Amino acid sequence: MTSILGISAFYHDSAAALIEDGEIIAAAQEERFSRKKHDSRYPMNAVNYVLSEGKLKLSEIDHIVFFEKPFLKFERLLETYMAFAPKGFKSFSLSMPLWLREKLFQKKFLFENLKQHDENFNDITKIKFSEHHYSHAASAFYPSPFKEAVVLTLDGVGEWATTTVAIGKNNKLEMLKEIHFPHSLGLLYSAFTYYTGFKVNSGEYKVMGLAPYGKPKYKDLIIKELIDLKEDGSFKLNMDYFNYATGLTMTNKKFSNLFGEPVRDPKKDLLKDFHMDIAASIQSVTEEIILRLTKNIAKEYKIKNLCLAGGVALNCVANGKILKENIFENIWIQPAAGDAGGSLGAALAYWHHELKNQRNVYKDRMKGAYLGPKFDDNTIEKKLNDLKGNFVKKKTDEISSIIAKELSNNKTVGWFQGRMEFGPRALGGRSILADPRSEKMQKELNLKIKFRESFRPFAPSVLREDVNDWFEMNDDSPYMLLVSEVKKSKQILMTEKDDKLFGIDKLNVKRSVIPAITHVDYSARVQTVHKETNLKYYNLINEFKKITGCPVLVNTSFNVRGEPIVCSIEDAFNCFMGTNLDILVIENFILFKNQQDQSLRQDYKEKFELD
Repeated sequence: MTSILGISAFYHDSAAALIEDGEIIAAAQEERFSRKKHDSRYPMNAVNYVLSEGKLKLSEIDHIVFFEKPFLKFERLLETYMAFAPKGFKSFSLSMPLWLREKLFQKKFLFENLKQHDENFNDITKIKFSEHHYSHAASAFYPSPFKEAVVLTLDGVGEWATTTVAIGKNNKLEMLKEIHFPHSLGLLYSAFTYYTGFKVNSGEYKVMGLAPYGKPKYKDLIIKELIDLKEDGSFKLNMDYFNYATGLTMTNKKFSNLFGEPVRDPKKDLLKDFHMDIAASIQSVTEEIILRLTKNIAKEYKIKNLCLAGGVALNCVANGKILKENIFENIWIQPAAGDAGGSLGAALAYWHHELKNQRNVYKDRMKGAYLGPKFDDNTIEKKLNDLKGNFVKKKTDEISSIIAKELSNNKTVGWFQGRMEFGPRALGGRSILADPRSEKMQKELNLKIKFRESFRPFAPSVLREDVNDWFEMNDDSPYMLLVSEVKKSKQILMTEKDDKLFGIDKLNVKRSVIPAITHVDYSARVQTVHKETNLKYYNLINEFKKITGCPVLVNTSFNVRGEPIVCSIEDAFNCFMGTNLDILVIENFILFKNQQDQSLRQDYKEKFELD
């Protein structure tokens, strides 16, 4: 048996993945273990976890593949500084010591870290390097259910590439087209994330969630001044407005002057209608670019399947537009589309591309993205007793009926079941669940449980066979990466008075019979739940349907803002006791908040940095 360990690290979202003879055994992000959001350090805990899942010592691993090539990245940095000189000296002088100390000698640096797992690991030649975008493309194509596909990767930047098109056929994957740094759709979106006062590499989804509250007033201005956009979707940015190539910020004064407002300071400045319009504008431009790109590659390559990866592939609104316009017959998106997924892609690329092994194509090679740790009953019981939790244990078939009834009575539930998800979305393994029919639930969950902005939308989990009765789509969306409109028959039309509302005032208008998951533009980020990949979650929603007639639950990640999704029993218990969650369910153990020792309650609101 051939085992391959994939690693991504040192930028953001470090992760490790393990495959054996091409089968994905385990994958997890370091942040889940370290409790540091987007942790970029060497993934010590994640590597330990995947090795334990595979019952392997590091010295027994055949190949170790890092997700990018540090020398190419260093070349890009040097060439960029040369091109923009003498601008950027401060940024250059800050970044170079780290490169010269660690990053340039990454093989040795990795070797030193890897030796900490196993003193018998002494073969540095086992360490290989993939290219950043090749790792992304491989993470999307190789686990996909397609024998042949066009693979589009869009992100900030790897070594040089920011946008790539590849063709995957059987076990081969070939890069055909690239757009290079500094011209980057990911960095353009991040520039607007920075400008609206959110954290780069973290707050992009807030911009996406804010966009429907505004109007795309600045779309034409962005296309006229900031980007030279061609008919085929290729583009160049006007670097006069950006500072990220050599500076310490994303945008410059000329950028602020163009839109007439300074960069928002999140500590002092409230979100205004202006910021909602800015968010709507950059989202609209992003969709325009992605639609032009996908239409062009569909026409050029005449292949019916599309795979997506890279951080921009997490823009589920744009993904939903590709689906709606029927540009491709089938779309498959890697659930860990960002850099974490590069660890898996690097391992799969080595197995198929370098070692030339054939692919077994089947529906869900990602195993529903449930690739992280799980816990047995004995471990859970011992840990809950140590934590002084008050619990009852029930049979598996009783759990769904008990919890479905509680959910139908407007209770909020922390749901901790099976293996933890790989990627940024909770998919019914580490989720907070609620009743979507409640008008107050969105605000309640945001403000009292997640401690975050009230405008942030929530996603529906819906039984796959019922999706078309509730949403304007009839496709698989197991990874919550496609946005669709709520079915017209379930919508509540706005009155003339409601129509005149602007910005956050729109939030309180009931828009459908499932208002907690209906965004202000009647959209929802849909997760279809399949019996084959998560039977326990499927049964819970099915029981809820029997009680209420509604096969949908609110599903948000089990954490508070700024906190990584819970990983351990202790993480789950702490979050439960630090928020207004009513019930915690860990496998077959149920904890009710009103039955807990109230002295164990925590102040969780300020525990994690704002994200």
